Amino acid sequence: MKIVLHGIIAATLAWSGLAVAAPFCGKLANHYGPFDYRTDKGNLPIVEGAHFTEEVERGLHGNTATEIGGDLDYTLRAFPNHHRALATLANVSLRDKALKLPQMKYPAECYFMRAVQFAPTDAIVRGLYGSYLYSHGMQDQALVQYKEAISLDPDSPMLNYNIGLAYLKKNDFPRALEHAHKAYTQGYPLPGLKNQLIKAGKWTEPPAPAVEKTAQATE
Repeated sequence: MKIVLHGIIAATLAWSGLAVAAPFCGKLANHYGPFDYRTDKGNLPIVEGAHFTEEVERGLHGNTATEIGGDLDYTLRAFPNHHRALATLANVSLRDKALKLPQMKYPAECYFMRAVQFAPTDAIVRGLYGSYLYSHGMQDQALVQYKEAISLDPDSPMLNYNIGLAYLKKNDFPRALEHAHKAYTQGYPLPGLKNQLIKAGKWTEPPAPAVEKTAQATE
């Protein structure tokens, strides 16, 4: 019951769009770090070599800990916005239907909240948080994070694809189509959003890019 309550409180804060972790999500201060995944590359090998191995990333088993959660916890306390570790956490928690993984200090959603607090301008963190919420059926809350992500990186094919799916889920076809066009014109490979728009009878091809007219030199 305590874990469920934490999840509800964390979700409530996420829905409000606040970038402040709840008290039970702990302080960011850490004995090693916290470091920024985007810029502190020199510290990555120490953490990844011991705690974020290929097996951990694939969700198979822990490395220094008996459970995957122990190594993910260490990684995400040292690098709160570690993109790949957050993606693994989302996948494993969904797979195991667990709000809190064994040997993790906090509920899964806390690590996304901590990442947002630590790196509020990291568009990928916002997108990952949105995908985590979306996978748990919280489309409105996911949209809050996706919108923040798009505001930080409006041309990202992946972010446009994901927010397009979220709008589609709400039957907001014009916005879904708008973001689908942005994603596909930049080469996003997954056809799911387009296929669903076709099925709904809402797909149109993106407009052809404008061709600049070059002045013809005359003799």
